Order: sequence, then C-alpha cells, then structure tokens
Amino acid sequence: MPSYIEELFGLHGQTALVTGATRGIGQRLALALSKAGADLILVQRNDTNVETKTLIEKEGGADGKGGKADIVVADLADAKSVSTIIPSVVAAGRVLDIVVNCGGIQRRHPVEVFPDEDWNEVLQVNLNAVFAISRDAGKHMLETRGGVAGAPGKEYTRNGKIINISSLVAFQGGLNVVAYAAAKHGVQGIVKAFSNGWAGKGVNVNAIAPGYIATDMNEALIADPVRSRQILERIPAGRWGAPKDFEGAIVFLASQASNYVDGECIVVDGGWMGR
Repeated sequence: MPSYIEELFGLHGQTALVTGATRGIGQRLALALSKAGADLILVQRNDTNVETKTLIEKEGGADGKGGKADIVVADLADAKSVSTIIPSVVAAGRVLDIVVNCGGIQRRHPVEVFPDEDWNEVLQVNLNAVFAISRDAGKHMLETRGGVAGAPGKEYTRNGKIINISSLVAFQGGLNVVAYAAAKHGVQGIVKAFSNGWAGKGVNVNAIAPGYIATDMNEALIADPVRSRQILERIPAGRWGAPKDFEGAIVFLASQASNYVDGECIVVDGGWMGR
C-alpha cells in the first residue's frame, strides 16, 4: 500500500511532457518529475542532444536507479512545428498527465532600439508556443478525463497538470528585456484564463516564477560585476538560485497535493519579491 507521501506527491504511472529540458532549470525539472515516478517526454529541437535523456535513464526513477525518457523533435520558434507536438504524441498512443512549458529564449537591447525580429522571436518561443501547447494539452486532458475521469479502456482518477514557467519580470519590467517581460506577463494571463475554464474539469493550470538563477540564460548578468553585485545584495537568501531549488515546487504542482491549486504562480526567488 502506498505511503502517505507517495499518495500525495508520487507520480507513478504518470507521463510528463517537458519543453526546454536540455539544460538548466528545465533539465532539473524533468529529472525531479522522473524521480517522483513519472515517465518523461522531452521536446527538443533535435534528438542528437541526449544529455537529459541519459541523465534520467541513469539517475531518474523513484528508486534512483533509472527512469524512462523519450525525445520528441520540435522547434518552439516555428509555430507550425509547435502545432504538431501534442497531436503527434497523442497519435503515438501516449496519454499526457503533466505538461511543463519551460522552453525559452532571451534577447537584450535597450527598449528604444529593440529590434522587431528579436521581439517576434521571443514572443513566439516564450508566449505563443506556451499558449498553443497549453491549449492542445488541456484539450487532450479534458478528452481523456471527461472532467475528472473516463476514457475507453482506462480510468483516470488524477487531475491533469499544466505548469508554465514564468519569471520575476511577469511582475516587474526588467532592464533591456522588454520582449521577455511582455511574454512572461502574457504567460500569467494564460495561466489564469485557462484555469478559469478548466479548474472544475480536472485540469489544474499553474506557474512557477524563477528569481535570479545561475543558468546560461543569465550569463550576461553574472558576468557584469556591478549588476551581479546589485542583484545579490537584494536577494534576502544571500545567494543566486540554482536549478535544484525548483524540485519541490514542480513535484508539488504536478502531484495530487495541488489538486485545489488553480491559476497560481509559485515564486522561487530567495525572497526577492518580498524585499
């Protein structure tokens, strides 16, 4: 008989699709979901990068002895490619229980010279793709659950979970990142709007907003001694965040423990927003 913790937070028998899992926060999210018991589908631009897949197969699984992971190739910068992700997974006979939109890009310019092409690319990857995947995944989850349960040949008693990765700039404007800020503000709207439609139908939609995390996306900030020092001085925790800091939040939002949590954003920032 499953333990109390397993019943509340375990993901055995669940399938999780994650974008942006080839490195950084996304990689750690995928590994955490695997360690909680889920099988992973990794959406990547190509299938030659097998680092995360190999990591899950080596260190994932609830017993830490290896989990399951497959790669689906799609380019989040290409709307047509994005539109094929959920239909192709479903056509292959997979049933999705958890979807995590973590894929993202960053472009930095002063607002007065921010190029149209960079604006459009950031909005496509960080907002349009999140909308399309959330919509298609939610539709699939509603169909497989019929509310909370019900699909031919299998009973679904767990809620579907959609978790979108937001940012501190969903609450602030940031500096030289107007497209990223606009996209993340939009992600917050997507979370609340979809949640309003699906909260009573067995699909929870929520978000996680990372603070300042030591990943490749923040290399420019980390390399700037003045800006890096200013950021660190404002973080009450006294350090930049690390990808491992997101394991608890993602497992919580993916599990039954969060079945009555809808339209919310968990901020993982070392206290930055409370300063």
